[in-house]
Amino acid sequence: MHKDFFEFMENSTTAFQAVAQMTKRLDEAGYERLQEQDTWNIVPGDKKYVIRNDSSLIAFSVPETAEGMNGFHMVCAHSDSPCFKFKENPFITVEDSYLKLNVENYGGMIKESWFDRPLSLAGRVVVRKKGLELETKLIDLKKPLFIIPSLAVHMKRGKEKDGEINTQLHLLPLAGTLTDKSALSRLIAETAGVQPEDILGSDLYVYPTEKPVLMGMEDDLIGSPRLDDLECVYCGLTALLESAPKDKIAVLAVFDNEEVGSQTMQGAASDFLLTVLQRIAGSLGADLLPLLAGSFLVSADNAHGLHPNYTDKADPTNRPVLNKGIVIKYHGAQKYTTSAYSGAYVKALCDREKIPYQTYHNRSDIAGGSTLGNIALTSVSVPAADVGLAQLAMHSAFETAGAGDMDYMVRFMRAFYEV
Repeated sequence: MHKDFFEFMENSTTAFQAVAQMTKRLDEAGYERLQEQDTWNIVPGDKKYVIRNDSSLIAFSVPETAEGMNGFHMVCAHSDSPCFKFKENPFITVEDSYLKLNVENYGGMIKESWFDRPLSLAGRVVVRKKGLELETKLIDLKKPLFIIPSLAVHMKRGKEKDGEINTQLHLLPLAGTLTDKSALSRLIAETAGVQPEDILGSDLYVYPTEKPVLMGMEDDLIGSPRLDDLECVYCGLTALLESAPKDKIAVLAVFDNEEVGSQTMQGAASDFLLTVLQRIAGSLGADLLPLLAGSFLVSADNAHGLHPNYTDKADPTNRPVLNKGIVIKYHGAQKYTTSAYSGAYVKALCDREKIPYQTYHNRSDIAGGSTLGNIALTSVSVPAADVGLAQLAMHSAFETAGAGDMDYMVRFMRAFYEV
């Protein structure tokens, strides 16, 4: 599994590339792509998927027979990760000697983790074809082209030593000693197979070029960029492709923009999931509301594992550890969707399948993060639980997780789809 996962991660450098990787695997498994602008004709046994904005994808598998079909079992995850996004007019020349890139934060990253790493560029460009006709092309420059050099410790004095890292001042990637601002534009256009003047728009992101690796004395750790949340995306996709749903329509919904609040046409706050479910039900000749009444949603996003050097940051009694099973996440203020009922359902399923599980709460005096489950429920209101895999250094440029936990999550999701 790890070799296949590493290949998926290496090629999923942005949300656009992640969806392209999912598309490739779905196509190979016999899934058929639908277009939102077309009329859908869905019958029992169908396996379909639909993409929005090139960065969000919903795939579904309908049971072979409509008899007894009584709801949706949905796994939701997100395709984006914190990084730096190119601004318009991104090239800055420094004293006629260096070329650096004007970028902005995308999501809440651990800023210091981005220093002194080889970086590259990926995403999409939008090019003119004819008149108002436009075409989107995905690009990935792949090789190390940039670096964000840290300031030597000898030059840090007094308050500056522990000062705040400012993205505009301290985190602009260096492209080299060349000062030709058009060189990178030409490379991007060449990679896309177009002329520079034909590129009218872009969504381009800087990413670390380090490859995923097994670590630890017993190869029991995984290190990789973007584990949050592509690890759950990979598990959900693998489980969907390996499952054979019986009474529930199996749905995998992967949304973009979770790291910036989900308030976009392709985010969890959009109508994407609801309209897909409506169209599935309508095409099958079913009433959506009774189907929703028999449905369940799993919000899959990684969880904070107990940190060996900061054990005081964990809750006193809910302290998930790497390689000890999937994590069920709870939050009194409902940033996580798990309730007494939905948490019990996940535990019962894990017990039946002999899958180890752990529980997570924030420390009561630490706010913690949030995810997409409670946002998705505002339009699709069904019982839901938040789960994830324990990891360290969440939102770092390079994160750490347990090598054994992925199998637990795939088994859980596959059983969930086949209930």
